[in-house]
Amino acid sequence: MKFHILTLFPQMVLQGLNTSILARAAENGLISFRAADIREYTQDKHGKADDYPYGGGAGMLMQAQPVYDAYRSVVRNKETVRTIYVTPQGRPFSQKLAGELAQEEELIFLCGHYEGVDERVLNEIVTDYISIGDYVLTGGELPAMVMIDAIARLVPGVLNNGFSAQFETFHNDLLEYPQYTRPAEWKGQSVPEVLLSGDHKAISAWRLSQAIDRTRERRPDLYVKYMEKQDVITWLSKKKRNNIHMIELLKRGHGEVLFAEGNNILLYDPNSKACFLNISEPEKGFHMLDRIPEETKLFVTSQEECNHLLTKHLKAQVICCCYQTVYTRREALPVKNKDIRILDESWVDVIAEYYRQEGREYILGSIRRKTMFGCFIAGELAGFIGIHTEGSMGMLFVREEYRRQGVGESLAAYLINLTKEWGWTPYCHVFTDNLPSIRLQEKMGLYLSDGNIWWLENGAEKSSG
Repeated sequence: MKFHILTLFPQMVLQGLNTSILARAAENGLISFRAADIREYTQDKHGKADDYPYGGGAGMLMQAQPVYDAYRSVVRNKETVRTIYVTPQGRPFSQKLAGELAQEEELIFLCGHYEGVDERVLNEIVTDYISIGDYVLTGGELPAMVMIDAIARLVPGVLNNGFSAQFETFHNDLLEYPQYTRPAEWKGQSVPEVLLSGDHKAISAWRLSQAIDRTRERRPDLYVKYMEKQDVITWLSKKKRNNIHMIELLKRGHGEVLFAEGNNILLYDPNSKACFLNISEPEKGFHMLDRIPEETKLFVTSQEECNHLLTKHLKAQVICCCYQTVYTRREALPVKNKDIRILDESWVDVIAEYYRQEGREYILGSIRRKTMFGCFIAGELAGFIGIHTEGSMGMLFVREEYRRQGVGESLAAYLINLTKEWGWTPYCHVFTDNLPSIRLQEKMGLYLSDGNIWWLENGAEKSSG
């Protein structure tokens, strides 16, 4: 991901960003920073990039021409690049917005100074006005650096632990639980006994309870959102096998509730740009259509009535029909082939050669999230499995020369055990005509849904794009 910063103080920005985790990510080619010095683009022989405001008033104003030329040096022949003006007048920056911006390939940050920037160039180039708080600083550099840091750490591969960003403050609308390290006692304060017990289930329960209590006390606004999601999960849990994909989307903190009235539910996953629908009252479905985000690419339904609604009014097209399988048992599964590892980017072309249902970029994203795993026999890659963007297990493939050696079963068992350790409920979507995969999952103890799951492509999004 590329970050461009239009600024009067390029060294201030670059020195701040080229340190620690972000510096390592830049060295590995995951992100890059470029600071364009606005003064270099002024036509004034003295290097001035500001002047007095028309109509009078205190202070100086940054001129349109040097800002615009600095911007053009970045975009060059591109049609547009999402451009953020850092200003207290903008919408508040949040973790959700950071996740949205992390999906972009490039971002431009315009850092204002003095009394601001000529309105005409803002109208010309800015796509987003964003604020980090209701206060005024001497310039936009520090807010830009704050936002870049928050966005960059969500770019797949930037953090060493691919899941560390998923279990911290604001995950699932909860503040982070309290944490402790050595020594076990300090100034008369002891680490809670449960954290020393080794009982991972008890530890997870304690952490969730602490996160809920802390959120209720410190951020009642977030607590209300969290409880609203729990109400939706309660409704969906009445048919858990059929709705596990929606339940897990909310429990893992990835889903947004766009509509919820009883069992009429519309969820949105910004990561996969997919909407998940459940409709019990047809008239409610029409209200849902108005709330579907424009950027939606996919729909996931478990009712043919939903399909009819989407195909008729949004020109959606059914891509595939699946069974949904879910593993609800407590015990871990045995793993026959033990040499299973997280795959890195050196394997992306190999995986793309064998697994052609998704493109190379999709596979690369899974690798960077550290959710693609390979089974090795005598040092050779025998097969692989991964977690799809929306959260289901899949992409299972075993090379022909290694079949009937338990490779597929080992990979599936390994990933089921791992996701259970993360506190997730493992589930898969299996094509209804993929009998070998269905038999494998039934053999391993996964339960099939009562009905089908359909994936649809958003025809309205496709035609508008």
